[in-house]
Amino acid sequence: MLELDLPDPEQDDISTMEFLARLEEAWTVCDKFDLQTEIWRGRILKAVRDREKRGGEGRGAGFLQWLREREISKTRAYGLIQLAESAEQMLGEGVLEPSSVNQFSKRAFMETSLAEPEVQLMISEAANEGQEITRKQVRRLADEFTAATSPLLPEEIRERTQQNLLPPKAVAPLVRELSKLPEPQQEDLRKVLRDEPELDRIKDVTHTARWITKATESGEAVRAFQQGELDLEKAMQEAQRLDALGLLADAVGQAHALESAVLKLHTSWRRLGGLQERLWVESGSSTPYLRDVLSALQSLSGATMRVSLGELAGGKRVRLQLVEESPDQLDPPVL
Repeated sequence: MLELDLPDPEQDDISTMEFLARLEEAWTVCDKFDLQTEIWRGRILKAVRDREKRGGEGRGAGFLQWLREREISKTRAYGLIQLAESAEQMLGEGVLEPSSVNQFSKRAFMETSLAEPEVQLMISEAANEGQEITRKQVRRLADEFTAATSPLLPEEIRERTQQNLLPPKAVAPLVRELSKLPEPQQEDLRKVLRDEPELDRIKDVTHTARWITKATESGEAVRAFQQGELDLEKAMQEAQRLDALGLLADAVGQAHALESAVLKLHTSWRRLGGLQERLWVESGSSTPYLRDVLSALQSLSGATMRVSLGELAGGKRVRLQLVEESPDQLDPPVL
């Protein structure tokens, strides 16, 4: 059983610094205790899942029933299993000693399990030597390794990072953003970095890569772009030439958000209309208050919808007209 010696909040003969230091120490103990508990829970869940695969129904029904009985979500269950598998990998390779798990906080252990093997080795060796491992330390080491070795970076950037002329915490995000882009776009941005391997240019290229990814991912989901033959990639190149790529990415992202909101609005509108109609049939002159409520709902369930924007918008209302049309009836937007 976990027992902690917490300082008395009413104790006057203890300084605030000492009081907070003892609480921090207790918090760290709880974090480690929780980590070991989570690993064992993951092992238990993995055993239940694997047992069913071997001799159970084979479709996961028994495993899901086991989760429901203990009120564990499927997402959390597989997260715990992943943690347990990471622990088995790190311990099974003999790099991390079992007792060294106590040197990690829960978040630090999770960060380590997701890091590159070389980073895992360095962190495990430090833990085996008795060093306390924090999430911040793991992230710093992972950033340093990524910035100094990633093949996605031009040689000029890697060399300057290894010489401590560029901060890894600025170079690592660049690698993550470049990895999301296709090779031709990566090479275009690498050329920019070769010509000017400076910190400001790294930040600019990171933002550019992020905007390209945002615009591309949102653009693939925007239905308005599917009505004609658009070349979004060339449009992004033109926007980049005008130094307006960020504006285009935000515009495409907002378009995607707006279309998603309209789809949700249409679903709610149809559902509300059906419920309002059913209640109207069930009600009558004997339910005048219910009829008043249903009459008020007509402003939202009819073909013309009026919604108040509230006091912050000066009491203004938005009027929307919802008209369902077949695809061949849609007219092109007016520019």
